[in-house]
Amino acid sequence: MTQLTGQPTTDDDVVHLTVPADGGYLGVLRTATAGLAARLQFALDEIEDLRIAVDEACAMLLAIATRNAELECRFAVTDDALTVEVTVPTVRGATLPSESSFAWKVLTALTTSAAATAADGRATISLLTRRASGY
Repeated sequence: MTQLTGQPTTDDDVVHLTVPADGGYLGVLRTATAGLAARLQFALDEIEDLRIAVDEACAMLLAIATRNAELECRFAVTDDALTVEVTVPTVRGATLPSESSFAWKVLTALTTSAAATAADGRATISLLTRRASGY
């Protein structure tokens, strides 16, 4: 699995949210993303970009999720970065969009870096966003 890392985190710097793998619950993750990014004093444009990236990552995963699955989201907060990892159990034979797909290009344009893995019946998309300097 490709790991995206900012600075080391402690258990106090990690937020876990689990919601049903249903588009109706993505607003909860978008709101949590915005709140944590605001806590890090991200600029408004950076917050909106990250919200869109989390939404896009979740949409990719919902398309390959098993029926009645739960979407697990882990937010790791450091001094200048927010890492978001979204994981879901997948249907047999599921594949994530390729890195040349439009959806993947959106993720990489809106974040500092992005990575995806699919193994053992689970898929994970990790997004790292660093706060722009000067804030």
